[in-house]
Amino acid sequence: MPKKKKKEPTAQDLLKVEIAKELGLWEKIENFGWGELTAEESGRIGGLMTRRLRKG
Repeated sequence: MPKKKKKEPTAQDLLKVEIAKELGLWEKIENFGWGELTAEESGRIGGLMTRRLRKG
């Protein structure tokens, strides 16, 4: 089976990680993955991403 090619992170990916670190969620994501975040945690990250992207 061929190895999965690691994709380059986009600017949005980097922003998402930055916000997760600021909220203190990065350790949880590293240990369990993005899928283990609660809807509230995911929504918080998404909301802050949207706010920052609109601000420009």
